[in-house]
Amino acid sequence: MRVPFSMPVRVLAGTVLGVFAGVFAFAEAAHWRSSHRRLGDCDSSGSADRRSRSDRWSSPGVRALTAAGRDETTADSDQIIIVLGYANRGQRPNGINRFRVRAGLRSIDPTARSTLLILCGGAVTGRTPEALILERFARDELGFTGRAVLEEQSATTWENIANAIPIIDCELTPATTISIASNSHHAEKARDHLWQMRPDLARRLVRGGDYRFGEQPLVKPIAAVRGLLALRALDREDAKHAAGH
Repeated sequence: MRVPFSMPVRVLAGTVLGVFAGVFAFAEAAHWRSSHRRLGDCDSSGSADRRSRSDRWSSPGVRALTAAGRDETTADSDQIIIVLGYANRGQRPNGINRFRVRAGLRSIDPTARSTLLILCGGAVTGRTPEALILERFARDELGFTGRAVLEEQSATTWENIANAIPIIDCELTPATTISIASNSHHAEKARDHLWQMRPDLARRLVRGGDYRFGEQPLVKPIAAVRGLLALRALDREDAKHAAGH
C-alpha cells in the first residue's frame, strides 16, 4: 500500500536538497575564486634595502620570537606568511582565530628554505593582543616550532598590512614569497591593501592555505555573502581612488 502524499514529500525533499546543493556550490565557487584573485606574478627579482641588525625590530609593538621565546634577528625568510587576527575577547582563541592559524600553518611550504609567520592583531576587544593569542595557539596546541613575529598594535585589516610591511622589508630576500592567511575573502581584501601600499611586495603574493573544498560548509555561505559585499565596496573605493589620481 502506498503512503498518501509520498510524492509531494519526495518533491519537497528534492527541492530542499537542491537548494542546499546550490548554496554549497555557490559558497565553494566564491571562496575558490577569491583565493585565486589579487595575487602576484612571483617576480622576486628585486631586493629590498637591508637595515642594520640593531634597528630591525625597533617598531613599537613588534617582537620576534623563536620557539623558546628568545629574540631572533639573524635568519632570513624565503617564505613569509601573514596571519590576520580577529576580535577576541578572552584569552582563548575564538573559532575564527583558530581557523586563521590553521590556514597559516598549512600555508607553510615544506620545501622552502625557511618560513616566517607574522601574527597580526592588537588588543581590540580584549586585554590580550590578538597576535599573542594566535601565537600561543600555534605553539601550544598545534605544535608550531618555527619563527614568528608578533605585530601587536593593529586594529584594522589596513593596519595589519601597514604594520607588517616593515617586518617584511627586514626579512626580504630575492626569493621571498608572501602569503596572507585568513578566510578567502578577507585574505583577498588584505592582498588588495598590499597592492595599494606596496605593489613591489604585492608582486610576490602567492596563494595561502585558506581554501579547502568542503571545509566549514555552514560558515562558508555566510562568509561568502559578507565577503563579496565587502569586496564590492572595496572595488568601488579603489575605482574612486584611481579616478581621483
